[in-house]
Amino acid sequence: MLEPSAHKIQTAEFTVPLEEDAKRLDVFLVSQMPGFSRTQVQALIEADYVEALFKVKAVKSNLVVSKGQSFRITVPASQKTDIPPENIELDIVYEDRSIIVINKPAGLVVHPGAGNPSHTLINALVAHCPNIKGVGGVKRPGLVHRLDKDTSGLLVVAKTDMAYRQLVKQLKVRSLSREYLGIVKGSLREKGTVNAAIGRHALARKKMAVQAERGKKSITHFLSLANNAEASLMLMKLETGRTHQIRVHMSYIHHPILGDSIYGGESSLVERQMLHAFRLSFKHPQTGITRSFYAAPPKDFVEALAKVELTAPKWHFVRWKES
Repeated sequence: MLEPSAHKIQTAEFTVPLEEDAKRLDVFLVSQMPGFSRTQVQALIEADYVEALFKVKAVKSNLVVSKGQSFRITVPASQKTDIPPENIELDIVYEDRSIIVINKPAGLVVHPGAGNPSHTLINALVAHCPNIKGVGGVKRPGLVHRLDKDTSGLLVVAKTDMAYRQLVKQLKVRSLSREYLGIVKGSLREKGTVNAAIGRHALARKKMAVQAERGKKSITHFLSLANNAEASLMLMKLETGRTHQIRVHMSYIHHPILGDSIYGGESSLVERQMLHAFRLSFKHPQTGITRSFYAAPPKDFVEALAKVELTAPKWHFVRWKES
């Protein structure tokens, strides 16, 4: 069986059976290569690693295959990430052979990028579990979802290709549940939903904004846990996961996250945006059993609550309840 992350070149030939007749090439190959996602198969096709063993004008993902046609597939040796390991302390909430759940501190960038070439969560993970190199990609190995630098809280990272595929699929179909705690400006008392498409800001390219026509579907549910005239403690659940989604949506309804200077939450009371990834639930990629993890907010979050005279609840009992 072909593997996505083998350390040597792999080749195989597949002949189209009757039951796969008239299907797209990428769909057919996924059925023959269960270890690969459709995106991975399409990448192999685009890079000319799939050869038709019959005359055809071009081999493309949307090529309609016919019974009896054969294809030779070459899977190049997996490239390992060149991200250097760094001895950065990790707050590990859970770990096994397939996954690792991290409670990320505020101020730690998740992956290397422009302006942050090192000292990231990924550097720490490469040091902690070297086998993560190459899982799900070279640049962001194992990374299923992200948190902003100044957002604290839970992340799940895949340690195997199988776990990565399963978790990404759950994220795509919205069965991977993510709940956040946030302190917002002003009095927000009710439970509600923000359904407003988000896209890149037209002028400030590092910002996101509600874009009714050009944006992508974005849905955030929210519930007030405590409030006064100055601020409110909110529990928020993501239905989609766009960049800066909660921050943009809360600003859009005129209750920006406290301390979020980019989206209108400027405050001398805090040094960062008061947003914490609080609870994470998903089906374990190996066992299929639903696992739920939570992390109480850090000290600065609790101190911010006191500054705006809001009482912290017993965190263990806080969870989203569907009405």
